[in-house]
Amino acid sequence: MNKTAGFYTVIASICLSIGFILCGYILKSAALDVKGMERSVQVKGLAEREVNADTVIWPLQYSDADNNLEKLVSRVEQKNDAVVAFLKLHGFDDEEISTGSQSIIDKQAREYANENQKFRYLVRSNIIVYSHSPDKVQNALSKVSTLAKQGIAIAQGNYETKIEYLFTTLNDIKPAMVQEATEKAREVANKFAKDSNSTLGKIKTARQGQFSITNRDSNTPHIKKVRVVTSVEYYLSD
Repeated sequence: MNKTAGFYTVIASICLSIGFILCGYILKSAALDVKGMERSVQVKGLAEREVNADTVIWPLQYSDADNNLEKLVSRVEQKNDAVVAFLKLHGFDDEEISTGSQSIIDKQAREYANENQKFRYLVRSNIIVYSHSPDKVQNALSKVSTLAKQGIAIAQGNYETKIEYLFTTLNDIKPAMVQEATEKAREVANKFAKDSNSTLGKIKTARQGQFSITNRDSNTPHIKKVRVVTSVEYYLSD
C-alpha cells in the first residue's frame, strides 16, 4: 500500500514538474511575442509652404516743429489731411485709415533744456493703415516720397514705423499641411522598416508640432514661410 502511494506521488511530482516547465515555456513565448509587438520606430515629417501675407499694418509717422504752438498744431492738422488724401488716392478706404497718437514736446519744459535750440515745440503725428490688401501698401510705398513736396517727411526704418505683414488664415491650410507632414513621416518610417527587414505597422503615437510663421527673407516680409513638424511612432514587425 505504501509502495503504491509512493509510486503515485512520484508520478504526480513528475507531472507537476512537466506542467511548470510547459507553463514557463508558454509564458516565455508570450513575453517574447509581446516584446516583439513593442518594437517601434519614431520619425518626423516636415511640411513647408510659402504664402502671401493677407493683412498689413502701416504706421506713417512724421514730425514738425515751431515756436508757435497754435500755428504748429494747425499745420499738423493740414498735413494729416494731406497724408489721408494721399492714402485715399492710392485706394485706401476710410475704414482702413485711422489717426494714431500725437505727441507734443515742449523742449523748454525739460529739466536740461538747450537755450540754443531753434524751435520750442515738437510734434510727432501718426497715421495708421490697417488693410487686408498688402499690394496697395506696396504700391503706395513706392510713391510716398511725393509727400515730401508738401513738406511731409515720412519717417522710415525705425522700430515705431516698421510695417508689419501678417498671415491670419493659418486654419485654412492647417489640415492639408498636417496631412503632408504625416505622409512624409510615413515615407521615412517605410524606408527604415525596409532597411531593417521589418514590416511597418499601425501608428503607436503621434504628436503635431507647433506651426511657425516667419518671413521668407528680410527683403520680402510680405511673403511668409509656414512650417510644421509632426512626430509619429509606428509599430514594427518581422
